[in-house]
Amino acid sequence: MTPIRVDAAIVEPVTLAEMRVYLRLDPDDGGAENALVESLIASARAQVELAAGRILVPGRYRLMLTAWPRDGRLPLPLSPVVAVARAGLVDGAGLVIDLAPGLVRVGADPIEAPGLIIDPTVPALNERAALIEVDAGHGGAGPPIPPGLVQAIRLLVAHAFEHRGDGPGDGSPPPAIAALIDPLRRLRL
Repeated sequence: MTPIRVDAAIVEPVTLAEMRVYLRLDPDDGGAENALVESLIASARAQVELAAGRILVPGRYRLMLTAWPRDGRLPLPLSPVVAVARAGLVDGAGLVIDLAPGLVRVGADPIEAPGLIIDPTVPALNERAALIEVDAGHGGAGPPIPPGLVQAIRLLVAHAFEHRGDGPGDGSPPPAIAALIDPLRRLRL
């Protein structure tokens, strides 16, 4: 089960305008560095998401299951999970029959132990699949992005902007940036 993002709109947690001010770029440069800064923002956000184990932009994710979990708990690699947007059964013809609300719901800890609770009365799949869509991520309807992670994005962008062309690194964030991320990293056992 691999969640697939089904909405394409991504609003970065750090804006281009904010980053231009942070980098002290000349406002009269005609936007010469805008494309670079935008790509650095997206890259830094992805790096912080990976390091922290959290989604920093809200989005909708689709899961397909061929069997219900035996214990009624479905752990998800998405944090934080905000809501179940849709749950249904897909027949052989591809027709989706929505399940009653509450049969699939968000677990007790949507940030540190994100997952879904499957009610025992959910219909058996019997040659069908389950389609579940969840809203996940900080921002939007989810919890706000921790300020330390936003600052880590800014610092990563500034670091990459300042050291562009210096050669390949090991891919890990500098120690000061890692110190911002580590306390907010979601741990897995």
